[in-house]
Amino acid sequence: MHGEYKVPGGKLVVVDLDVEEGVLRNVRVAGDFFLEPDDAIFSINTALEGSPSSTDAAGLAARITAALPESTVMLGLTAEGIGIAVRRALTHATEWNDYDWQLVHMEPQAPALHMALDEVITTEVAAGRRAPTLRVWEWASPSVVIGSFQSLRNEVDPQGAAKHGMTVVRRVSGGGAMFVEPMSTITYSLSVPESLVSGLSFADSYSYLDDWVLGALGDMGIKAWYQPLNDIATEAGKIAGAAQKRMVGPDGGPGAVLHHVTMSYDIDAAKMLEVLRIGKEKMSDKGTKSAKKRVDPLRRQTGLAREQVIENMIASFRDRYGLTTGDVTAEEMARAEELVRTKFATEEWTARVP
Repeated sequence: MHGEYKVPGGKLVVVDLDVEEGVLRNVRVAGDFFLEPDDAIFSINTALEGSPSSTDAAGLAARITAALPESTVMLGLTAEGIGIAVRRALTHATEWNDYDWQLVHMEPQAPALHMALDEVITTEVAAGRRAPTLRVWEWASPSVVIGSFQSLRNEVDPQGAAKHGMTVVRRVSGGGAMFVEPMSTITYSLSVPESLVSGLSFADSYSYLDDWVLGALGDMGIKAWYQPLNDIATEAGKIAGAAQKRMVGPDGGPGAVLHHVTMSYDIDAAKMLEVLRIGKEKMSDKGTKSAKKRVDPLRRQTGLAREQVIENMIASFRDRYGLTTGDVTAEEMARAEELVRTKFATEEWTARVP
C-alpha cells in the first residue's frame, strides 16, 4: 500500500507498507523533508511497525513521538503528517495527479445559479459522470451568501442589503457569510472524489485542498497560510474563507466533496458593515477589535488586476496537476436552473434558519 501527504507549509511524506493479520508490516517512510539525526528515519519505521491497522493518525503520531530521541529535528515534517500519510495508504486514497482535471470558467451567473451549479457538479462527480472539476465563478450581481446553518436575521441587515442591491442566498455548505461584489471577489469551487481526501480529518482536508492556492499566492509575492479551521491568512490579515459539503455517491457509496473558497480582492469594508451583522463574539474570536481589519484585499497585496490574479491561480493549478478547459453540459445547466426554481431562489430555503 502506498500513501502520500504534503504537510501544510512543509514537505511531501511518502509511506509504503503492508498489512498482515491486522497490523502494519514493512513500513517505509520517505520524502523530501529534512530530519536529524539521520537514523531517526529508522526509529520512525520501527515505531510504526506492528501498529494495529485500525490506529488513527493521532495514535500513529503518538507512537512516532514516543520513539524519537529528544534531539530529533524535523523540518518540513511532523509526526502528525506521517500518521496521515499512513492512513491515506490504508484507505487507498487517490492523489491529485490520478485525475484529468477539468476547468469551468463561464460568463457571469446569478448568485442562486452559482449555488445550484455547486450542487449539480459535485453530485455528478460523486456519480462518476464528471471529472474532478475546478470551477472559477464570475458574479452577475452583488450578493450575500450565508452558510447552510446560519440564521438569516442574525447575519444580514435587510435594509442594508436592499440599499446596496444585494441578493441574499443560502449555500449548501456550512461556515460564515460571504459579502460579494462582482469585481471585488474571487470565488472558486473544487468538486473532488471523496477518495482524494481519504485518510484526512475534516479539518485537515481544508488545508490539503487549498495547498495549491498557497503556492499560487506565494508566486505572486504573498506569504499565506491556513488558519484553522477554514481561513487563508497573511501577515496583513485574512484574505479568504473556505467551506465544504460532503455528498454521498449512488446507492450510498463513496461520494464527492464540494470545497469552495471566497477571496477578497478589493472589499468595501464600510459597505460590508452596513449589510452584514458582524457580532462582537465573531470579531473577538479573530483577535481584532474592528471588522474592517479582518479582511485584507488581494488587490493591495499583489498590485495585480483581478483578472490577472485569477489567470495566475489557474496557471498554478494547471502546472501542478494538469487542467483541461471544459464547460457545464446542457443537462447540468437544466438541472441547476430547476434547483434555482425549486430550492435556491425560494424563501423557504433562504430563510430555513430564520
